[in-house]
Amino acid sequence: MISCKPITQKLTLAFLIFFSFSGIKIFAQDGKALFQSKCASCHNVFKDVTGPMLGGVIDKEYYGGDMKKIYNWIYGVNTLINSDPHYMDLKKQYGSVMTQFERNSLPEKDIDAIFAYIKVTFETPTTREPKDPLKPETSSNQNAVIFGVISLILAIIALILMQVNSNLKKMSDDAEGIGRPEPVPFYRNKVYIAMVALVFFVVGGFYVTKGAIGLQRQKDYQPEQPIYYSHKVHAGINQISCLYCHGNAWESKHAAIPSVNVCMNCHKSITEYVKGPELFNEAGKKIDGTAEIKKLYEYAGFDPLKPNAWDPSKAKPIEWVKIHNLPDHVYFNHSQHIRAGNVQCQTCHGEITAMDEVKQFSELSMGWCINCHRQSKVNFNYSDSTGNKFYSIYEKFHNDIKSGKMDSVTVKDIGGLECQKCHY
Repeated sequence: MISCKPITQKLTLAFLIFFSFSGIKIFAQDGKALFQSKCASCHNVFKDVTGPMLGGVIDKEYYGGDMKKIYNWIYGVNTLINSDPHYMDLKKQYGSVMTQFERNSLPEKDIDAIFAYIKVTFETPTTREPKDPLKPETSSNQNAVIFGVISLILAIIALILMQVNSNLKKMSDDAEGIGRPEPVPFYRNKVYIAMVALVFFVVGGFYVTKGAIGLQRQKDYQPEQPIYYSHKVHAGINQISCLYCHGNAWESKHAAIPSVNVCMNCHKSITEYVKGPELFNEAGKKIDGTAEIKKLYEYAGFDPLKPNAWDPSKAKPIEWVKIHNLPDHVYFNHSQHIRAGNVQCQTCHGEITAMDEVKQFSELSMGWCINCHRQSKVNFNYSDSTGNKFYSIYEKFHNDIKSGKMDSVTVKDIGGLECQKCHY
């Protein structure tokens, strides 16, 4: 009798290879997602931004490939920044301090995944090519196609091996004189039909669900505005505070868009764009900064040759295209987050100081907000002028912190996951 054991072993090996490829891709995706949610607002893999570049950082002399030093930094920022000369120099160079993470919000395995993603991205030559604004980004699509082709090939091999196994079994039965009914054709075999239907519904259900979840989300939405306004030039290079233009974010629900009069506070005297870097839109077209200032003057009704004759009451509002939109049934208060919660603008809006044409950085989904509430810690101090007196009502949490039962309080602990906080 002919043994079918080698066929079974090969089939098992093929499926093991398939799941290995799946595991590698999932791990890489996890590292990328963690990097984008935890690090991307201040760090870049290839260049210095708000913080230092992270590509190759683990191999630098100070770290010497030792991940323990990375862990110590991430979990002990507040101590090391005032005691370690290396980090004191970084503070002087970048002028800001990284937020300290706790192990429960960013465990070591997540840090390992982040640095695995950084290492792969930094060492892959294709990822280091400068972005061509006229060329669409296809790397992720190419990876998906390659992965799909590999999966298809493995599936075909599995089907071939199953057919070979069936034929060998038939030859074995014929050699031993064992009677066997004629095989049912593939298209009439109930087992095969059920398997195909199951795969179809699983795959189809996955993509339908994924598409439904993404409805009305606008991540990376970047409309063309009536005036080319560069946040990189204003908030980045010239370091104009976000609250100078969006002061309502400190006091009210809406951040609001500044009026033309606010723009004219500076541009009554700044009439030409001469000292800044060259400006380009997303299509790679060069922008004339002086011409954009003239567009502002048209809305303001301002003649730079007759500055004293300007009447601000005759200014027309600029028809900016709104980028960040939340559903009507969602309540979000800027002042509650920025003033009471001390949330930085970059947390939701990304590295705004490096953007020329602003785009939506975060998906702003309910899951995204909830995860932030689970991880964001509350400044529970209320005993001095910097604290929030509201937190004095949480006597139990204060007692638990004093007794060591808790080391910190997150937004979730004070009701941040309750439905009526955002929906009422």
